[in-house]
Amino acid sequence: MAQDEKKDDRNHPRGLPDHLAGSVSGRRPVILVAAFEGWNDAGEAATDAIELLRRQLGASSAGSLTDGDYYDYQFTRPTVVRDADGLGTLSWPQTRMYRATTGPDGVDLLLVSGAEPSYRWQAFTAELLTHAAEQNVDAVVMLGALLADVPHTRPLPASPSSADPELRELLGARRPTYEGPTGIVGVITDTAARAGLPTVSVWATVPHYVSQAPSPKAELALLRRLEDILQLTIDLKPLAEDAQAWERGVNELAGEDPDVAAYVEQLERARDTEDLPEATGEAIAREFERYLRRRRQD
Repeated sequence: MAQDEKKDDRNHPRGLPDHLAGSVSGRRPVILVAAFEGWNDAGEAATDAIELLRRQLGASSAGSLTDGDYYDYQFTRPTVVRDADGLGTLSWPQTRMYRATTGPDGVDLLLVSGAEPSYRWQAFTAELLTHAAEQNVDAVVMLGALLADVPHTRPLPASPSSADPELRELLGARRPTYEGPTGIVGVITDTAARAGLPTVSVWATVPHYVSQAPSPKAELALLRRLEDILQLTIDLKPLAEDAQAWERGVNELAGEDPDVAAYVEQLERARDTEDLPEATGEAIAREFERYLRRRRQD
């Protein structure tokens, strides 16, 4: 009987709050969730996911990283907005931080979003992690999106990875294997992990033939994965409707070009021959856990 109970507990979907429960006492766990515009953000799916979280959770400002030495303003330009008289107000590139609460029994989130810096990545990362320490951050989740040979007509994967074996087992994450050029997401992920913070990165794939923003289907995949990792419930119905409308629009465009339509069919066949994670027992258990969370919230 004890073995059966242990097996059931191992198969029950768990997330970062479970992992932190034994190490954080006397306060709510705090998890940093970050995304950056640019090379790490195909279709702006990752930064759009942060923005949706910020709006839904009513997050409040928790500071910013504004050092001008981080940015090349010819590459990441300031923007201007004007009042009724035409007087302009400049908005300079920066990384903004927001604090949010997920519920009475949940965790606090430190949401981080901004433009990928042009210079001094090590100093930028050190400053960000200093702010994280001041906010009592206990774990880090980095979001990204990349272009890939995936069909827009199938679920877009959003795969978590971690260099921490315990987190991999807990979250069903992969061991990182990529080697090569990296962006600020990779730098922060590696630095946070080496500093001893439990760290997970989640990357969504965006069809390379529809790479322009927005990419609501990839954003939806990221947020559904975040629901599992953070053990929270997000209202994703409007975004799911946007994703369906986006898919219909791409279908219409692909239907107008026989070469594109044939290429999409080729990608579909390749995808359909793979072992789809949606068909696994683990994925079914995650979906049931989402259902239970929504019922408790209602």
